Amino acid sequence: MPLFTKESLERLRHRIDLSEVLSTHIELKRTGSSYKALCPFHEEKTPSFVLQKGDSHYHCFGCGAHGDAIQFLMNYLSLNFAEAVETLAEKFNVPLQMAEEEENPGVGKTFLKQSLELASEFFHKTLLESEEGRAARRYLNERGLSDDFIRRFEVGLAPAFSRDFHQVMREHKIHQQTLLEAGLIGAERKNPFFRDRITFPIRNPVGTIIGFSSRKYKDETFGGKYINTPETALFKKSRILFGLNYCRRRIAKERRAIIVEGQIDCLKLIEAGLNCTVASLGTAFGESHVKELQNLGVRRVYFLFDSDEAGVSAASKAGNLFQKMGTEVTVVTLPKGSDPDTYLIQFGSQKLIELIKAGVDYLTFQVNYLSREYNPSTPAGKNALVTALTEQVKSWEQPVMVHESLRQVASLTHVPEETLGISGGYTPQPYLRQATATTGSIDPNRVLELDLLRWLILHERETFVEIAKKELNPHHFWVPICRQLFESYLKSEDHDLLSLLIDIDQGEAQGVMDEIMHKKINLDRAEEQFTQTAQKILDRDWMQNCEEIRVKLQNGGLTDEEILDLAKKFDELKKNRPEIQ
Repeated sequence: MPLFTKESLERLRHRIDLSEVLSTHIELKRTGSSYKALCPFHEEKTPSFVLQKGDSHYHCFGCGAHGDAIQFLMNYLSLNFAEAVETLAEKFNVPLQMAEEEENPGVGKTFLKQSLELASEFFHKTLLESEEGRAARRYLNERGLSDDFIRRFEVGLAPAFSRDFHQVMREHKIHQQTLLEAGLIGAERKNPFFRDRITFPIRNPVGTIIGFSSRKYKDETFGGKYINTPETALFKKSRILFGLNYCRRRIAKERRAIIVEGQIDCLKLIEAGLNCTVASLGTAFGESHVKELQNLGVRRVYFLFDSDEAGVSAASKAGNLFQKMGTEVTVVTLPKGSDPDTYLIQFGSQKLIELIKAGVDYLTFQVNYLSREYNPSTPAGKNALVTALTEQVKSWEQPVMVHESLRQVASLTHVPEETLGISGGYTPQPYLRQATATTGSIDPNRVLELDLLRWLILHERETFVEIAKKELNPHHFWVPICRQLFESYLKSEDHDLLSLLIDIDQGEAQGVMDEIMHKKINLDRAEEQFTQTAQKILDRDWMQNCEEIRVKLQNGGLTDEEILDLAKKFDELKKNRPEIQ
């Protein structure tokens, strides 16, 4: 996770206008010195979401939602802390300097982003306005991509000759080193990386261009059909889900996603209203892709891969990875010779939706897929098929997923459950190993202290602040980063996340902010739970003090006077257990 310098965060904090941030996503109505809106975090007909003019926090009197600009973006768009900060920095045109840039001088990410935005504008204009672009547009139109589609998704054309590209970059004072580190020119620093190709901007989840995917539209063009930006400080191909910037909100809300193979397939489905569609960038789905979707709360994915052998094989491999990590998979079968784009053109979006709904669960698909290799009509073939399926399922990580999937395998292959070893209950070994490895890393003190900070920071109420100031001190916090946050909170007047982050050591802070934001809490029991959490912290400190005295008394080596003094202190502590008033 990137660490931002405190100076750049301070500049950003002073530039943020919360009403401008909110108005991008919800409809604000001005009433006197305040703004009102229908709350985006719960269903309502009468506006209860309020922002006072010039304030840095919003509040909903209906559901209790409360926060600043960063909290809004993290909750509404399911961004992590760093993504929310970068989104605000781009919106208010504040260059963010990274701590690693101070240690490793090079072209800053801000300049890399600027060069990519400029390149995208150049490519897009070339496609729409140049003579060379006319042939490329004709190719796209023949593939069912309208001019409106081209404009919406800023499709472009990297021209065959580099003169105009270099001229535009020189006019905007973009240096060769910047172009090289952004992946826009080759290592020889002469020719653009993309030439004679149709370009599709690749954006990160918050919409910033971080690279390009390009497709050749003439047979004589050098290279593969698709070429992507090389690895750069911004562009890590194995971590990117193409199209996520258009779909993040819906995917997080509905907890499901459609996955396709190609960029055009992805954009065509988004244009057709299926704006919960993403694609990888020419690589197989990996754990980072799965985790990206799981972080958005996705519980089910629909594979809409090409109907060729490569597509079927990809569905088998990617499906195993999703199921292994606890996400349900539905596999959609397209007619032979079809891909999502051509099916959509031929039959329309409604038929495609019906096809998606008719998809089969992963294990049903996998039985059919493996049955091509193992003949289930013979004893040996059926044994090999069941063995392969059983071993695959037992490698998954979630115990309930494994148990229920083994039962499904038995049902699909018509074998008794006891032959798979599940009649008496099955606990997968990978789960046991995982539990052993992680149990010791959970710090109950950190969990307790973060719970209290979560109530203070995210649901700032006068009673909470009063209790914190009256009953708690920094020494009550045993985890250093939590102690820093608490001290910063007490000193801060605005209590916004950026102010807190600026005031403390950033080594752990951004990760802690993500932990605080992403745990769900019950607002209906806010007073009770906050009080209980604060009481637990006081009890923990009280019990430690009692235990320290008891240990000193047991260790011996004390004078009678010291023993009497400690005994009095122990009695006094036992009689005066602290209680939250």
